[in-house]
Amino acid sequence: MTNPMENPNGTYVVLKNKDGQYSLWPSFLDIPGGWNVIFGEDNRDNCMNYIETNWKDLSRI
Repeated sequence: MTNPMENPNGTYVVLKNKDGQYSLWPSFLDIPGGWNVIFGEDNRDNCMNYIETNWKDLSRI
């Protein structure tokens, strides 16, 4: 079985938690508690671009 987090042909969503952390998540899996969908469903590249554009790492500010 391949890792569903790295399937280049998969469909994903972007999740965000209350601490402002982001996660790439396969769209076919249930959303874990404490996380909300903020982008997608879309392909992996578009979801990763969304995360890279929107996640502000507060430790670097």
